[in-house]
Formats: sequence, structure tokens, C-alpha cells
Amino acid sequence: MLTVDLLDQALRAAERFGYRVRHEWLGASGSGGCEYQGQKWLFLDLGLNPTEQLQVVADVLARESHLDQQTLLDPKLRGFVGARKMAA
Repeated sequence: MLTVDLLDQALRAAERFGYRVRHEWLGASGSGGCEYQGQKWLFLDLGLNPTEQLQVVADVLARESHLDQQTLLDPKLRGFVGARKMAA
């Protein structure tokens, strides 16, 4: 599966976890997840390549305590997020 496809799946999973996703030009310095006024946000820097964006989203998903196998349907995405979780 292509990185872009995995990124798309990861973004959809983040949205299912309640993240609002913003794609912005951030100068490669501000991607990541946060909570502001009770709303979860995921900022992705458009200056990052798809692999780097996928790493950002996977790091955010890896921090979700109620992440389960059903949420991430693709085994490659599960493996990618699982590896990021173990690295954290």
C-alpha cells in the first residue's frame, strides 16, 4: 500500500477519535496534535512529505489510550502506529 493511502487512512482514524484536522504551511516546525478549549486538533504541515505527515499522525494516534485493532483496519497501518507507540 502506498504511503499516501496509509496517510489517508490514518487521518480518517484521527477524525474518528475526534480530531479536527488542519493542513497548513507551518515551516516544518509545528505539526502535531493538541487539545484547545476541549477540542482535539491535528495540525499537519504541508511542507512535510507524505511519509513525514504519516509519522506525525501515527504519533498522535499512538498516544490515544483507547486505540484498538478495530479502529485501524489496515494491518500495515496498525503495524506502523504500533511501532510509533513502542518508540515513544
